[in-house]
Amino acid sequence: MRIGIVTFPGSLDDVDAVRAVRIAGGEPLRLWHGDESVHGVDAVILPGGFSYGDYLRCGAIARFSPIMAEIIRLAGPPDAASPGLPVLGICNGFQVLCESHLLPGALVRNDSRTFVCRDQRLRIERTDTVWTNGYAPDEEIVVPLKNGEGGFVADRATLDRLDGEGRVVARYLELNPNGSYRDIAGVSNAAGTVVGLMPHPEHAVEPLFGPDHDAQGRSGSTDGLRFFTSVLQGALSV
Repeated sequence: MRIGIVTFPGSLDDVDAVRAVRIAGGEPLRLWHGDESVHGVDAVILPGGFSYGDYLRCGAIARFSPIMAEIIRLAGPPDAASPGLPVLGICNGFQVLCESHLLPGALVRNDSRTFVCRDQRLRIERTDTVWTNGYAPDEEIVVPLKNGEGGFVADRATLDRLDGEGRVVARYLELNPNGSYRDIAGVSNAAGTVVGLMPHPEHAVEPLFGPDHDAQGRSGSTDGLRFFTSVLQGALSV
């Protein structure tokens, strides 16, 4: 299965996403922001970083990259029940998805007004998405978090709809690191093919290169790996 990883000017976690896909057993394909095609990949990852230097707003310029026009077309509207191209946006990629209106809401500056970098405990709440089907409902995991504009915000009607439709993918546990409304760490589109997540699962796929402990206290967390193994199975059924 071929999974495209988009590199924007200022991306810095694209190589990590490529490695995560390879470790999961997929075939990564590097995509450039100036491409006008996704070259027939089965799924796409928008990685973390600081696309276009975070000018204007995080993700606001990347949203108008040539490749995003094709991704938006293939992914389909966020409330459509029919599945489109699976897309995972991580951190800055989540911001790009919101700016592209593939996901509702927005990401704003952390309420602490400081950059946050920590191992973060999460609860996975939606497990029928292409990207999370490998997790158990309400499973707790630990993956790294690093952001300055990671606060998820939306109006009350949107938040109620996300909760009511079960579209909250993950919530922060123990503490809310950035002021996200209702402790939301990740959301999905209606079909479960497009997922945005502020923490970084690609940094928890190898025991020696991620958090010291997983959610069960075992040494070396690989709790993020199932985001990438999930899509290998989930996209086949879309």
